[in-house]
Amino acid sequence: MKINATTVIEYIQQIPHDKQSDFIKLIEVILNNIPEGFEECIIYNMPSWVVPHSIYPQGYHCDPSKPLPFLSLGVQKNFIGFYHMGIYAKPELLKWFQDQWAVECKTKLDMGKSCVRLKKEIPFSLLEELLRRMSLSDVIEIFSKVSKS
Repeated sequence: MKINATTVIEYIQQIPHDKQSDFIKLIEVILNNIPEGFEECIIYNMPSWVVPHSIYPQGYHCDPSKPLPFLSLGVQKNFIGFYHMGIYAKPELLKWFQDQWAVECKTKLDMGKSCVRLKKEIPFSLLEELLRRMSLSDVIEIFSKVSKS
């Protein structure tokens, strides 16, 4: 599902009604738990939280004109995608997340490399904790190591 929006509010207004309340709650979870320094924007047609160019001028190695991505949230046909670059880049964080999901959730974890596909059961408290486990400097440090190799 492609949503064309330039702000998070515009994005939310275009979400199917059956997903709006969960999406809004996820936005609240993000805003209340994301570490300081990340900037909210629309990137790759999704609400995202990025390391701004003012802090990391090199930008994203795939497209330096874009800021370094950390987290995105997107509505798809059958799920809400929670794209967290930390679980992609930091194996110990991924392991922790997978283990905690198994403890806290009744449903099987459905995910890709950085995408957690949220369907009926959304573990808001687990996502809160995940957000608090990486700082802006952690993201820059991990990305800097990866982009040099």
